Amino acid sequence: MTSPEYIDLPAIRTLQGEVRLPGSKSISNRTLLLAALARGTTELRDVLDSDDTRHMVNALTALGVNIASVGHTLTVQGVAGVFPVKQADLFLGNAGTAVRPLTAVLALCGGDYRIDGVPRMHERPIGDLVDALRQLGARIDYLGAIGFPPLAIHAGALQAQAAVSIRGHVSSQYLTGLLMALPLLGAACTVVVEGELISKPYVDITLNAMRQFGVQVEREGWTAFRVPAAAQYVSPGTVYVEGDASAASYFLAAGAISGLHGGAAVRVLGVGRDSTQGDVRFAEALTQMGATVRFGDHWIEATANPQAHAQGALQGVELDCNHIPDAAMTLAVLALFARGTTTLKNIASWRVKETDRIAAMATELVKLGASVVEGSDYLQVTPPTVWQPADIATYDDHRMAMCFSLASLGGVAVRIRDPRCVNKTYPDYFQEFQRMAQGLA
Repeated sequence: MTSPEYIDLPAIRTLQGEVRLPGSKSISNRTLLLAALARGTTELRDVLDSDDTRHMVNALTALGVNIASVGHTLTVQGVAGVFPVKQADLFLGNAGTAVRPLTAVLALCGGDYRIDGVPRMHERPIGDLVDALRQLGARIDYLGAIGFPPLAIHAGALQAQAAVSIRGHVSSQYLTGLLMALPLLGAACTVVVEGELISKPYVDITLNAMRQFGVQVEREGWTAFRVPAAAQYVSPGTVYVEGDASAASYFLAAGAISGLHGGAAVRVLGVGRDSTQGDVRFAEALTQMGATVRFGDHWIEATANPQAHAQGALQGVELDCNHIPDAAMTLAVLALFARGTTTLKNIASWRVKETDRIAAMATELVKLGASVVEGSDYLQVTPPTVWQPADIATYDDHRMAMCFSLASLGGVAVRIRDPRCVNKTYPDYFQEFQRMAQGLA
């Protein structure tokens, strides 16, 4: 049963078949912005069509960028680093991949802009990025609480610096935004990261995207990044967006669970062994838990290995999840199907995402019968002795909704509240999930 307020998923045991993934949100929004800043016209293929990418497209259009859309292909006429519109109010919803890079770019491109979003965005910190931009002379005011959007950005005299510093332990999106903006400065600059940089694979996505558009960033480990003085974005002509590796985690986990009950492997299409996305390493965690994972150039598939199948359960693990912060949420639900306790560590960044994901995940897992210990930067999950049907709140968080769909594979009915929140990254998720479940005898 479905309604705008909820979707009821019946008790099932297996999914089967294959699914073509939507384009990666992280890659889509990065390439959209770089294509807009570049010299020349770029054709972006397989771009994700979701709330977050629409916020980016709408913002770029409001800034004077010409973007034509045909299906999942967007043609972007670059502005060579100079937005035609110098004054605009931009509403960016809850899209962190739009708010952080656009804040940095607009602060260095000259103009007067206001950046705002939904109430939750007003609770997502941005102070570290603003502090770094102010080192370059950027004029940015907080319009609400200090350290958080909404922001007012003003034109001003920038000051080229040989180096700027930025903290790396809260969100890698701050470093991403700063690096993407620095070619607009017209001078060499080194970004020095203070403290431990989290979510390093997402910075790799940024560096790869910048490289595609002609800017080679020199990296010294994960502590310093140098953008050369002559850096300018130039269109590569055509860019293909990979499928979303974070979205792949739900179906690959479903394959591992289905394999416990004799189901066939589940295959995802659009991402493969050579993916630039860090979340493909979710497969390593699946393997540790007792799944069998196979890779092709453009596909991945998962099922349970024979030992896990014979024992009727996966194996609980203790895992540092710094490298897969989004996909690690899927592991929290997968822990319900494991023997023993699963501990997910180094996930403090969950606290400042679309919701406080550590608290939200703990609350909802308990509804299904799990025992959960919640720490400041970790989550410990022991599976239910007896599964309970559950009414799952999603906190306007797309990943909460998609993760908890997997609980229906535990043989209990699950109601997912506000299923439309998946529009943020995967509007067709529940249709695909139900299609693969309905294909069973």
